[in-house]
Amino acid sequence: MDQIWVFIGSYWWLVFPLMGVVGWVGSAWERGARLRHKRRLEMMHAKAELKAAQAAARGKAVPAASLPTITGPTAVPAAVPAARETQATQLERLFATHDAVTSRWLEYELDVAKIIAFPAMSDGRQPLTAAFLRAKRIADGLRPASSKARLTKDQLAEYRSAVADFEVAFDVAERDARRLRDSSFTEIERKRLETAKKLLTVAIDEAATPAERQLAYRRVREELDGLISLSDEAIEVLEKKVMLELGPTAAPPATTETASAPPASASGAPAAPPPASSPVAEPLPAPQRPSTTPPAPWPVPSRGHGDAPGRVVHPKPHR
Repeated sequence: MDQIWVFIGSYWWLVFPLMGVVGWVGSAWERGARLRHKRRLEMMHAKAELKAAQAAARGKAVPAASLPTITGPTAVPAAVPAARETQATQLERLFATHDAVTSRWLEYELDVAKIIAFPAMSDGRQPLTAAFLRAKRIADGLRPASSKARLTKDQLAEYRSAVADFEVAFDVAERDARRLRDSSFTEIERKRLETAKKLLTVAIDEAATPAERQLAYRRVREELDGLISLSDEAIEVLEKKVMLELGPTAAPPATTETASAPPASASGAPAAPPPASSPVAEPLPAPQRPSTTPPAPWPVPSRGHGDAPGRVVHPKPHR
């Protein structure tokens, strides 16, 4: 006991820095509690606004529950199609909201530039991101197959509430991710993220050569290794951007023709060239033999018209 009092008497001045540390811890805890309370209020306010908007939208159409009760076998079939049309319209509106939020979320999941800029949106360890992923899983599980599906009032209300929670959770997580950015990383990790961001611009630059894009792509993967986990879909999208298709190659120049063009046919179209044939040697003339027929006597008798051949005609004397 005496040693404790001796220690206190010797180091009494440590009370002041310890009080400062305790005060700083208390103020940090109080700021965190206020921030959590503010987020909870924002989420409740957004849910209330969304439910009010949905109630106003539903008020434009007459729901089936507010119709007067009609008895009789002939009136029941007329009321059923109206109820189905109202439910189908509500489901189409909920599907549109569901798909819009999913599309906004995929922009953070597939775009590597956004993943680097807002890493909290792809980090399931963040409380708000984890809450959004849970709300997404619930909304996806409750989503009907089509707008023509027949749901009970409780099922429709449950799916509507799940879509509202899904949209609000995404808005809150997105706002928090844009506020945090890379503040959760150390100074060295932030430098690596900045280097990866610069290399990414080179990897998807069309003016760069294929070798430069491939090198920048590998450097981006190395810088992000251990800092941010990229999904397989994001890597596939990035690889498609890196492996840009080359433009169409120029046509080869036309070669000069060494042979004359084929003659045109009667219809105007160029006639097909004749098939190439091998040259044929001309036959040599046969040797002529000497004739054995004796030559005709001289003078040769003349031949008259209509007379027999070889007949000699003597001139008649004039009287």
